[in-house]
Amino acid sequence: MAKISVFGIGYVGVVSAACLARDGHDVIAVDVDTGKVDSINSGLTPIVEEGIGELVAETVASGTLRATTDFEAAVLETDASFVCVGTPSADDGSVGLVYVTSVCEHIGAALAKKDDFHSVVIRSTIVPGSTEDACIPVLEKASGKTAGKEFGMGYYPEFLRESTAIADYYDPGLIVFGYLDEGTKKILAGLNADLPCKTQMVDIRTAEMVKYTSNTWRAVKVTFANEIGNIAKDNGIDGQTVMEILCSDDKAAMSPYFMRPGFAFGGSCLPKDVRALRQLAQSKGTPHHMLDAVLTANEAQIAKAEQMVLDRGTEKVGFVGISFKPGTDDLRESPLVALAARLVDKGIDVSIYDPFVQEAYDTETPGAGRGNDHLPDLESRLVSDLDDLIENSGTVLVGNFYHDAVERIKQAAQRRPVVDLTRVNREMVTNDSYHGICW
Repeated sequence: MAKISVFGIGYVGVVSAACLARDGHDVIAVDVDTGKVDSINSGLTPIVEEGIGELVAETVASGTLRATTDFEAAVLETDASFVCVGTPSADDGSVGLVYVTSVCEHIGAALAKKDDFHSVVIRSTIVPGSTEDACIPVLEKASGKTAGKEFGMGYYPEFLRESTAIADYYDPGLIVFGYLDEGTKKILAGLNADLPCKTQMVDIRTAEMVKYTSNTWRAVKVTFANEIGNIAKDNGIDGQTVMEILCSDDKAAMSPYFMRPGFAFGGSCLPKDVRALRQLAQSKGTPHHMLDAVLTANEAQIAKAEQMVLDRGTEKVGFVGISFKPGTDDLRESPLVALAARLVDKGIDVSIYDPFVQEAYDTETPGAGRGNDHLPDLESRLVSDLDDLIENSGTVLVGNFYHDAVERIKQAAQRRPVVDLTRVNREMVTNDSYHGICW
């Protein structure tokens, strides 16, 4: 079993640390946020994610997981360090590396004091060339050592979906990592040896590109499906039926998860990663028409939803869902937050039902409301009872799908306007009171 330090107690860091600890590895989670560190050491999760509370409690109790703010001690006491910090977009749309390079500087300083071989593995999403051009120089300068020789170096992207992250960890659709040295290769191959998926072992730049290709492909598929849905609706055709038939061709290797007409894409990965890949292409003088189109079309889908609400002419709108997708409290670049903020700016009273965001506030989860940079007074807008939200709204906007809300939304559509961005029921299509964005 390996000894691993995980830098960054966010979604990727917590899930990775807890799963590694459950597998029997000795794991130290590291962060500058004392609240997150104290939460882990108390056996409590600092994030909202299906099953993570029980997993953190179990691994902390067994002694395989602990947390610290001491970067140096974490490196000195482990065999490998995983960097799982955020990479938010810079002002020009390029990938933001400030957190990654800061952690690398701390790790490098600790490596200078360590005689044993140690591998540094980047898990944060960074554009091709970032490990070699940004991370390695910082590590080498701070440590006085050479990457691939005196310390190990790898890039090991994650493909965890929020709300299903633990399940994805143990049943992945894709495993890929890049490495400079055999020591790092051995560690990463060993961690994935028992998982039911082929492990792709490549050079670091290829692994970085696979991550961006995967995220950008998913973003492209969402936009493509929405365009087909919009065109189909305007021609009296059900766009979802069209796309379902297309997806029945399993030889095309398409995932139906994203091939479903609906609302805009959002979250912590797709928007910023499309921007970063576009900026990378621009820096090389490479044409990037499709990447421009993806972001333009996604913005247009938000504008379309806004106009659909405004066309109803009501002063109060109740949102069913505000996070970027159901099953998580994550508000980072949520298109529903953007839509709600636009309506508020136009003087519309917005109330929100979102059980996962509500849970984060009710349990005082560290970072509750994080990612909300545009919608004022979010917590005071939350309504815990869906029926109250419906009854006190002129228009009901369905942004996220919750199984227990389906029948109540169907009933609501009989007596008040409903704008549906996700499709609560397959049989419902646009009529006088119910308005589907693509059907």
